Amino acid sequence: MLTLNFTSFPELHTQRVVLREYQPSDAIALFEMRANEGVARYIDREKPQTVADSEAMVGMIRAGFEELQKPVWAIALKENPTLMIGSIGFYGLDLANHRGEIGYMLSPAHWRKGIISECLERTIRFGFEDMKLHSIMAMINPGNEASRQILLKHGFVKEAYFREDHYFNGKFLDTEMYGLLKSEISGKLEA
Repeated sequence: MLTLNFTSFPELHTQRVVLREYQPSDAIALFEMRANEGVARYIDREKPQTVADSEAMVGMIRAGFEELQKPVWAIALKENPTLMIGSIGFYGLDLANHRGEIGYMLSPAHWRKGIISECLERTIRFGFEDMKLHSIMAMINPGNEASRQILLKHGFVKEAYFREDHYFNGKFLDTEMYGLLKSEISGKLEA
């Protein structure tokens, strides 16, 4: 079984952004993002009703790292590192199989600027090099074409289509699963 032993939260950097630990002060930005219809459209979970709901989510994200070593980063531009504009991280870990589930979201003001692509590249590298994962998976709503395209761009392969596999908001919904093996991008990691 894979063992993770981070002594502190791993802060990551790209050309334009810092991927940092969630702070309690991020609850307002998280609430605004998750309450946005464009962001929430393909997130098949309940939206927060209050900032207190987002405060609880920030607490769960922080506890997920402290207790289970699941890193989920707040995305912030380097020019304003305290303002969270998105989130990316490993929301699920299957340590017995060296597999992590990645997820991400971004404030609409920053869509179509390559930010998620930049963050995804750095997070994938961290997952394979630092966490020693063998594979990374992503689960998406089949209607989320933007998410599908970003995954394909980064080498993910569609592994499964689950028909009506979960119930949300009064109906059964489908899920697409994408996966990426370390061996498929090992040459890029060494560069």
